[in-house]
Amino acid sequence: MPGVKVLVTGSEGYIGTCLVPMLRAEGHEVTRLDANLFAACALGPVEGAADVLQRDIRDLGPVDLEGTHAVIHLAGLSNDPLSDLDLRLTREINHAATARLGRIARQAGVSQFVFSSTCSVYGFQGETLITEAGTPNPLTIYAQSKLDAERDLDALAGPGFHVTHLRHGTAYGASPMTRFDLVVNNLVAWSLATGRVHLKSTGNAWRPLVHVEDIGAAFLAALRPDPSQAHRRVFNIAVTQDNLRIIDLAALVAEELAAPLEFADGAGPDHRSYRVDGGAALAGLAGFAPAWTVREGIRQVIAQARTFRVDLAAAEGPRHGRIAHLGQLLAAGHLDPDLRWREVAPA
Repeated sequence: MPGVKVLVTGSEGYIGTCLVPMLRAEGHEVTRLDANLFAACALGPVEGAADVLQRDIRDLGPVDLEGTHAVIHLAGLSNDPLSDLDLRLTREINHAATARLGRIARQAGVSQFVFSSTCSVYGFQGETLITEAGTPNPLTIYAQSKLDAERDLDALAGPGFHVTHLRHGTAYGASPMTRFDLVVNNLVAWSLATGRVHLKSTGNAWRPLVHVEDIGAAFLAALRPDPSQAHRRVFNIAVTQDNLRIIDLAALVAEELAAPLEFADGAGPDHRSYRVDGGAALAGLAGFAPAWTVREGIRQVIAQARTFRVDLAAAEGPRHGRIAHLGQLLAAGHLDPDLRWREVAPA
């Protein structure tokens, strides 16, 4: 659907900085919107950063979406550890603000709303490959907030307002805003810094892995014309053959870096474990075809971390670590307790 106006919330994040160029290459007019909480975490200059609308999604109104055809909603507190910092804020931002954005989008005449959900909603599922028809089992506030947002957006779906949920698996790979709190990227950072692959759990849990660029490609595909499109759709965004146990993933990193594998003191089981079937997205999202393998992604992150000299202190500290960075902004008084800027975002 070339030439439509698309609002991307969270445009300056890990996924958004990969997705925006894809959208523009396909002819879409893109409005970038981000609270810019993590602007200082970029590995290098982000093209067009001056064009970003620095806004909190909690503050948007229908007038902000006038003339917009589609919303791609990426903004939010983006994983379990970050969401655990403040459960109230997680519910407010990931659930309530998302539902509100859906309401004002429909009011403003937006026709497509594509929501960044997560396979974390499946929680614990054992060994069985789970499809979109499976029963969610959220074990964390992050997963529950995403599932609650899906439910409220579904209630808005109907003629003229199509809602698509993309439940993406565990992301990996390089981006202008690479996150090193995700398992593949974190294993690489630890190994480069210490010469050892470091496991923080027993490694027996399953994760569906998907490259950040393939996640971006799924959002792009969700906007393409589909005459048979239902008012409400949900897709797992994962590569079925890339459901891996954490220990097997660690072995891949160890092999690439010729590093020994170690377990953290007191490493215990991760109670989140799920394998997902990604077949529905291949059939239902026009032109969607994941291009990356996990091994290729590991090599890409290794190369990026070496290029930008990302050591462990940078990966997990305020330089690139999302939790540490927020803590620094809060401690310095740049953010209030509701994660709103007290001043203009520092450059």
